[in-house]
Formats: sequence, structure tokens, C-alpha cells
Amino acid sequence: MSGANSSSLTPEFFILNGVPGLEDAHVWISLPFCFMYMIAVVGNCGLIYLIGHEEALHRPMYYFLALLSFTDVTLCTTTVPNMLCIFWFNFKKIGFNSCLVQMFFVHMLTGMESGVLMLMALDRYVAICYPLRYTTILTNPVIAKAGLATFLRSVMLIFPFTLLTKRLPYCRGSLIPHTYCDHMSVAKVSCGNAKVNAIYGLMVALLIGVFDICCISVSYTMILRAVVSLSSADARHKAFSTCTSHICAIVITYVPAFFTFFTHRFGGHTIPHHVHIIVANLYLLLPPTMNPIVYGVKTKQIRESVIKFLLGDKMGIT
Repeated sequence: MSGANSSSLTPEFFILNGVPGLEDAHVWISLPFCFMYMIAVVGNCGLIYLIGHEEALHRPMYYFLALLSFTDVTLCTTTVPNMLCIFWFNFKKIGFNSCLVQMFFVHMLTGMESGVLMLMALDRYVAICYPLRYTTILTNPVIAKAGLATFLRSVMLIFPFTLLTKRLPYCRGSLIPHTYCDHMSVAKVSCGNAKVNAIYGLMVALLIGVFDICCISVSYTMILRAVVSLSSADARHKAFSTCTSHICAIVITYVPAFFTFFTHRFGGHTIPHHVHIIVANLYLLLPPTMNPIVYGVKTKQIRESVIKFLLGDKMGIT
């Protein structure tokens, strides 16, 4: 078997084939992905620096946003550089252990991203429903513990992916029709029984994705009730406008995530494989690219901090 050890059915490397069926268009496909990646890196690193630099942004909402930005930029960096090497230089080989490491970080960071969005929904709930106690409830130690708990949850639930994938025998070759090492894409290359992988993957999706979405839904239900009960139309508009950026981030993250998850398991042959691969890459790139833009456009404090940083105090912004 190509790329296999003589003593076992564990391959030395895999071949990431990019976007199957569109090999001739790889260079053209790479251009928007490269552009999005540059925006993601500059935008998220800029947000992290701005939140750390500007005193006005030292609030719980922005600490969670900085955590989201760090997660996003790390997530896209685990896949995009390698993907561009496939598209531009035809560097398709990835070592077996390197593939498992990439798989772990991709899924761990997507789980982390979902958890941070859930924490941001809880932050908006506390800010709108308990405004006078906002800073006393969400203290820096509480924020740090919540972030750590989200990280540990993701690590503990995703780490078994690597063990379940490593135990499988690989005797069908080493070609993976993808741009990065996704859990089920790697498992499907195996000639063993990957049913346990599929069941555990579904369980993790329920424990992370469904749980987080339920928490977000409950938070926004309570927020909606609190906003509707306000007597002033201006107060209602101001209260709900603080949530628009977060709602946009939720839509940008979960729509491609659900498309990728369901088509990978239930799409069968109804959706072309190259469409699935492109959407799977957008799932990892779209939130990191759009979140800094959305928050920069819709959040007044961030807009003002950007102008203050670029132009100094000439604009009279405090």
C-alpha cells in the first residue's frame, strides 16, 4: 500500500487532494480564500490589540470578543496555509500524525468557537436583564473561569477523535478528497468499521452544538421578554441593538456549520462533493473573516476606538 508501514496498516502519510473535480481551477479557487485569510488575520489580530490597548474596551463583552477573535484566527491558521500549499505548489502530502494533530485542532477550535458564542449570549443576557449588576456578576475571574471551562470541554470531547481515528486500519490507499484532515473524511479512508467514529461524532455535535444553541436560544428568549417590557421605544431599540453584532456572528457561524454537518452525514450523492468541500472551507474561513467586520461596523465603541487609534485625539473622541 502506498505510504504504508510494512509492519502495520497505519499509513506514513495521507494525500490531501484539494477540491475533487476542480483540480484545474485550484489556483483560481485559492485567490478568494487567500484574500479572506488575510482579512481574518489582520482583522482579528487588530481587534485583540485594540481591546487590550483601549481602556474603554476593558469590559466583559469585549473580553469575550477578544477570545472569539483569538479562536477564529487560530482556527483558520490551522488549515488555510496548508490548503494554499496544495493549491499553489501541489504539496499534498501530510504525515499521519500531523493529520491527526490538524484534525484535533480544527474540531477543538470549532467547538471552542461555539462555546464562546454561547458565553457571549449569556453576557448579553446579564447586560440587558441585570444591567446594574453586570460588572459585579461578570468579573474578570468569572470570565477567565468561563473561558477555561469552554476550552477544557472542547479538548476533552474532541481528543477521543484522534484515538478513534488512529485505531482504524487503512488499507484503501491514502487519498483524502479534502483540503484538510476532517474527522469523518479521514475515517472514511479506513477499511475498518468507522461506525463508532460516526456515532461519537454525532454525540459530540449534540453535546457541543445543540447544547450551545439551546443556551443561546434561552438567553435570547429572556432578552426579548426583557426588551419588550421596556416602556420607551428608544430604550427597546438601544437594548436590542447591542445584540445585533452577536446575532450576525451566530448566523455566520452556524449556517455553514449545519450545512457541512448534515450534508456530510445525510447528503449522500445529492450534493456534488466539490460543493461540500468548498462550503466546509467557508465554514472555517467565513466567521473569522466576517466577525471583525461585523463588530467593527455595528459596535459604536469599537468604531470610535479604531478612529481614535488611527487619528489620535484630533477627532475629539474619548
